[in-house]
Amino acid sequence: MGTTWSVQYTHATRIDAHALHDAVQARLDQVVAQMSTWEADADIMRFNRCAAGDWFALKDDVLRVLTAALDIASASEGTFDPTVSPLVAAWGFGAHAAHRGRPAEVYLVEARSRVGWQHLRFDPAQRRIRQPGGVMLDLSAIAKGYGVDVVADLLRRRGIHAALVEVGGELYGHGRKGDGQPWRVLVESSPDEEADSEALEPRVLALDGVAVATSGDRWHAYAQDGRRYSHTIDPRSGEPVTDAAAAVTVVASDAMHADAWATALTVMGTVAGHAFAVRNGLAARFLQRTADGLRETMTPAFEAHLAA
Repeated sequence: MGTTWSVQYTHATRIDAHALHDAVQARLDQVVAQMSTWEADADIMRFNRCAAGDWFALKDDVLRVLTAALDIASASEGTFDPTVSPLVAAWGFGAHAAHRGRPAEVYLVEARSRVGWQHLRFDPAQRRIRQPGGVMLDLSAIAKGYGVDVVADLLRRRGIHAALVEVGGELYGHGRKGDGQPWRVLVESSPDEEADSEALEPRVLALDGVAVATSGDRWHAYAQDGRRYSHTIDPRSGEPVTDAAAAVTVVASDAMHADAWATALTVMGTVAGHAFAVRNGLAARFLQRTADGLRETMTPAFEAHLAA
């Protein structure tokens, strides 16, 4: 998926680190083989090539992730949409990026016609999904988080009950370090901009049985004709988000949900996203650009996770 992973752990007895490394890599390779849009033979890409009306059998990992993705798509009123790939590509982002810049209207109309999670016929009982025709699944905004979760599960099953797992910046910590302290992490945000915002405090989270994920528009964006285009596309309008926060961080019980909700709240925009997060009890932190620098807003649920 074009990113890296790391694991820090403590254990009372000696563990073969090479064998553990190989086991983690093999588990993540399984996730990639099912959900990477960068691999032509990945399961998700084979579904994307299916003819209209074809049913496609789902393996365990993609079944779990797609179930969560569609639940969040519904709960977020479509700000998170696992079928947004044609629009992402049309604006020049992702594995199948077109030319950067505003697409011609005819291409936007065509891309919009293929986007909409409601078009999918999902049959979890039979572990299958139906291709309505031209729909392209892309689970990039949730699969990294799921990768974190499956690695944490693998470590527990191997008797490692204190670890900090990271995949592409998404994190999950459980147990305590050797000194008895929880895993403490600095909230990822926008360091270049933070340096100019002296009043902005560094935020540290203590992770013990919780995950954290950050989304924002500084990682993938480009400027053209005096306008900045973010890779975060609003599936409802088909346009890049104009009110995107510099960073949105979400804390949740698992990294899969933290990852997806960070994207959904970014699409909503700073004001609407914060209001939605408060109403729904989500632990979220927003960094908004203003004329005076970055402005931070946090939900009560997020403040409760801050390290003392």
